[in-house]
Amino acid sequence: MDSTIEILKRKIESFTPELAEAFIRIVDNLDTTPKSNVPQFQLDEVFERIKFHKENPSTKLDFFENISEFEKICA
Repeated sequence: MDSTIEILKRKIESFTPELAEAFIRIVDNLDTTPKSNVPQFQLDEVFERIKFHKENPSTKLDFFENISEFEKICA
């Protein structure tokens, strides 16, 4: 792992200023990935309900009435 990091450091050090700026923008975009405020147990519950419904298509998903609120929270 250390050798991989050293190789990456040497490559970055050889970047032109323009390439370095482009690389920085790319890395900055990776750090700004939005995080969900929805607790993991709630996401797991929704996943389990969807999974159950796919296995039993005649059932009704009871959270569809609140799906717009759920989508808004996850956006």
